[in-house]
Amino acid sequence: MEKTKKTSRRWKTALIVLTCVLVLLAGALAFAGNYLFHFALDPEFGGMVGSYEEGDWVLEGDSAWFSENSEDRWLTSHDGLKLHGLYLAQPQQSHKYAVICHGYGSIPQMGGRFAARFYEMGYNILAPAARAHELSEGRYVGMGWPERRDIVAWVDTLVDQDSDAEIVLFGVSMGGATVMMTAGEADLSPSVKCVIEDCGYTSVWDEFAGQLQEMFGLPTFPVLDAASLVTQIRAGYGFKEASAVEQLKKNVRPMLFIHGEEDTFVPYSMLDVVYSACAGPDKERLSVPGAGHGEASWKDPELYWSTVGAFLDKYMG
Repeated sequence: MEKTKKTSRRWKTALIVLTCVLVLLAGALAFAGNYLFHFALDPEFGGMVGSYEEGDWVLEGDSAWFSENSEDRWLTSHDGLKLHGLYLAQPQQSHKYAVICHGYGSIPQMGGRFAARFYEMGYNILAPAARAHELSEGRYVGMGWPERRDIVAWVDTLVDQDSDAEIVLFGVSMGGATVMMTAGEADLSPSVKCVIEDCGYTSVWDEFAGQLQEMFGLPTFPVLDAASLVTQIRAGYGFKEASAVEQLKKNVRPMLFIHGEEDTFVPYSMLDVVYSACAGPDKERLSVPGAGHGEASWKDPELYWSTVGAFLDKYMG
């Protein structure tokens, strides 16, 4: 009997210890997931993306030109956020529009070099500020997923003002992922004639998995799973759900994919994945030797813009 009692006490003790360990592990995992969520997606946290304050950015060259000559536009998103964008019209009437989507942690003005090129080619320019960037409302960064619905809405505003509008979607990095995700939306206006993405990622999960290893040396499981769950609860989307690859399988428009061959932030290998996933009737790709992340347009501007120009000539009339 005494032996049985001792065995029972040992089991109870072991169960208590195991329970404590599991609680501690769950707490540590919850802390890690919450920390990574705020670090990557909360502008107020001061991690990878900071809050916007006017004057924080030094605007020079094309960025200053774009900022000085554009006007503010805004709309209310489907979930009640006031989203801003910069609009620059041609001096003479043009039915061509370029919607330019900026990268993570950036602002529309910093896409001035792209705006200037499209403007020279006769395009009116609309450069939306993504959620939680610049003047646009939003508590957390959407990494392109909720923004895909915002871009559909921005396109509708252009079509409302010009029923003859012909629109190209263009984006770099997070902006590239945004336009790829937008391309898969069934209600995207047929006025969008083609899409150009530069160094966008395959999915938020894939991108953060790489950065988790690179920056923290942490495994994907279970840390990224925890961060994705926190994001689902707080921001309304999960990392695997936010997939450019899955959206591209539903694309029906011509697309041009661009990537720098030396890109390690959004790995160059992702170019093959998104290109292969694209179900559009016509697709092209451009690899730029020696270019790191977001560097393709200035590493070899002649190759870059001649390719973009030829693509636009085919599909924008």
